[in-house]
Amino acid sequence: MASGNTVIVKPSEVTPLSGDLYCSALSSVLPEGVLQLVQGDGSVGQQLVSSEDVHMIAMTGSSASEYNITIIFQTLIHHICTLICILSSLSFVAGKKIMESCSKNLKRLVLELGGKDALVVFADADLDQAASDAVTNSLSNAGQVCCSVERIYVEESVKSDFEQKVVELAKQQKVGVPTQDGVTMGPLVTQSQLEIVKKQVDDSIVNGATTLYQSDIPEEGGNFYPVTVLSDLNQDMLIQRAETFGPVVAISTFDGSEKKAVDLANDTEYGLAGYVYSGDLKRGARVARKMRSGQVGINCYSLNAAQLKCPWIGHKNSGFGTHSGMDGFRSFSVPKSLVFTTSAP
Repeated sequence: MASGNTVIVKPSEVTPLSGDLYCSALSSVLPEGVLQLVQGDGSVGQQLVSSEDVHMIAMTGSSASEYNITIIFQTLIHHICTLICILSSLSFVAGKKIMESCSKNLKRLVLELGGKDALVVFADADLDQAASDAVTNSLSNAGQVCCSVERIYVEESVKSDFEQKVVELAKQQKVGVPTQDGVTMGPLVTQSQLEIVKKQVDDSIVNGATTLYQSDIPEEGGNFYPVTVLSDLNQDMLIQRAETFGPVVAISTFDGSEKKAVDLANDTEYGLAGYVYSGDLKRGARVARKMRSGQVGINCYSLNAAQLKCPWIGHKNSGFGTHSGMDGFRSFSVPKSLVFTTSAP
């Protein structure tokens, strides 16, 4: 909208009220028709994506349908540019299918896809801060955030100290109905997402992972999964390869070398965000530059610390195109040159 476009929002069929609330709040201060809302399942989204009246799609979600996460499409309309914002489940439409649909008439596209974001902790880091950020940003929104911390690599020499701090912080979380006193974490969005998280955790335990902690969950049922802290993970485990999107703190170790830290962080098909914690800022910057991620926080969680002028972008299978900042503004604009001559006709 800041680029001069109008927007149609299609929320996920499993979270329709969130999108409705968002649009209602914005529409109250916008001219009529600038922001519109449609509801429905992925078939509605597919119609919008394939429409010849839509000239641009911006999607936030996942590149692979088997992970069954939600996705967002955006389309804006301004002269020759159209953007529609749609959120629907991946069982109907996936990022790569949207890209295929857009290719038929060269529709412009911005993709922010999944993430398997790594947090690297060197021995000289502030372990209290690193542990706090690791737990907070692994568990925020029950882990259902595109740039959640999903893999933690801590230097072997401080493993025990770091894990103790993580467990102490994890024990402060309480899973339950959000309206109840003391609850800090609610349920997962769907039963199918609950099954995905359970499958990944169970697979890791069968293959040698250590369960450092699991919280209680309400007895009355619902899509609740316990706050879980795992250790002794290896790169071959499902939980280290596939996007989890659940309340799991997943810890592995490395030998303390910069090369190993970079190799492990980059050992994924994704590249949305990453995090490096070290008392040596120059080392932190060296590692961050070599991590193939669109944004890397050094001793911080980049989503919270970054200024709005910073571009938000994915590498590898985390997508392409830009949100936020001047680069994002240009993503949702169509350049045009008006050329004048002063010579007589």
